[in-house]
Amino acid sequence: METLNLLIPVNNSAESVVGNVARKKRSITPRILVARDNMKSPISEQYRTLRTNLQFASVDKDLHTMLVTSTGPSEGKSLTTGNLAVVFAQQGKRVLLIDADLRKPTVHYTFRLPNNYGLSNYLVDDRQLEDTVQNSGINNLDIMSCGPIPPNPSELLGSNAMQQLLKQVKSQYDLVIFDTPPVLAVTDSQVLSNLVDGVLLVVRSKKTDRESAKKAKELLEQARANLLGVVLNDRDVEKTHYYYYYGR
Repeated sequence: METLNLLIPVNNSAESVVGNVARKKRSITPRILVARDNMKSPISEQYRTLRTNLQFASVDKDLHTMLVTSTGPSEGKSLTTGNLAVVFAQQGKRVLLIDADLRKPTVHYTFRLPNNYGLSNYLVDDRQLEDTVQNSGINNLDIMSCGPIPPNPSELLGSNAMQQLLKQVKSQYDLVIFDTPPVLAVTDSQVLSNLVDGVLLVVRSKKTDRESAKKAKELLEQARANLLGVVLNDRDVEKTHYYYYYGR
């Protein structure tokens, strides 16, 4: 994979970087969608740069479906997923964000939406697509939350129903983004990774060790995933001068 370096001031471990997420001295409140709430922020600009780099990384193949995962918990995966969905929608693309973390879902918290029905309902043939998709309040962006947590997440994600879902949503949206569990914790991301066009791996500065990142990369490659690259999250802003180009 080609190394594509950029910096995102918010809130090395792998061989390829498509995103570098730097950190201010004051930490950002969890689940704040800065790309929605402060579009002129340098943080938002860097999410847009991440969007551009993903488009370049998939230049030989249209990126219609992708998943975002991490090596372990608390590495900024869901924060990255939410903001990335927002900036793609702001570009004018019709985007569907699906919470495929059927164990510890967070997307409905991030967008402050109910979680009565969602992905799990669709996969067990309990609800139709239109019953599980919600408006995010952001132009061009729809949300499918997790729904009730099932006893067999991996089996559902690898089911024929999931393939049918992909076929259906690809005909209605320009881009479908899945928020999935960490690679080293469960097999869910690996199961889904070879069904989508690309995979983005999130690691966290000072938390993710190099061996864990390499192991996550190997597991995704074994699953025949198209690994687009890695986002380095929570990097100290003092370690780079790029942030100061934008001003504080």
